[in-house]
Amino acid sequence: MTTKQLVSEIRRKKSFLCVGLDVDLNKIPKHLLETEDPIFEFNKAIIDATHHLAVAYKPNIAFFEAYGLKGWKALDKTINYLNEHHPTIFTIADAKRGDIGNTSAMYAKAFFEDLNFDSVTAAPYMGKDSIEPFLSFEGKHTILLALTSNQGAFDFQTQLVNGKELYKTVLETSKEWNNSENLMYVVGATKAEYLAEIRQIIPESFLLVPGVGAQGGSLTEVCKYGMTKDVGLLINSSRGIIYASNDTNFATAAAASAEKLQLQMAAILDKQ
Repeated sequence: MTTKQLVSEIRRKKSFLCVGLDVDLNKIPKHLLETEDPIFEFNKAIIDATHHLAVAYKPNIAFFEAYGLKGWKALDKTINYLNEHHPTIFTIADAKRGDIGNTSAMYAKAFFEDLNFDSVTAAPYMGKDSIEPFLSFEGKHTILLALTSNQGAFDFQTQLVNGKELYKTVLETSKEWNNSENLMYVVGATKAEYLAEIRQIIPESFLLVPGVGAQGGSLTEVCKYGMTKDVGLLINSSRGIIYASNDTNFATAAAASAEKLQLQMAAILDKQ
């Protein structure tokens, strides 16, 4: 899926919402545990209830890996369901991979070829040769961790190196890599005050923004400092949507929660 196609979907749906699929069997409705594949059935219900409100879905790979083979089978079924029934949805493998070149090439092959995701999150700590194998896949996107929303982000990301915050060095250096036009970046919503400076370095790149809602991030602030003429934002919400209810009405509750965000986004886009 190209960036142009993604922007077209954002305009059509008046939404830049990404729904995170962090499936915990201890949190999903109990009646689903009686089905053959509870993880997939939960995902399918969430997708069916919210696909008209979202432009992207982000399965968190750890929540599938934790269940071994049955988790991977559920992930495969989930991505196949999205690609078959909702081909204009942008899919994100939240895997946070990144290793020496030949290993990264295999990670990229797994998520881009076998599972056929549109994008994958990656950690930049090992540098150029750990990311370029992902960037070499035509029509696929690599979403680089830049400035995250967790408490530990300040351990390294904002530390000064030669008088400059490390995350800024990551942003600037990544622009020089081969096929850097295929890069997107993770910037946490709780770091909204940093967005103006981030946009000076990467003025047009898409940002995947977690942390709105449950983690205290402000949608208004993120859009104020981070939105571009082509929107340039994917706002992720996971727990606030998928666990809006753990009763039999969970899908309806998820849709209601997603719609609240989508309506806010529509109002912002109307003013753009």
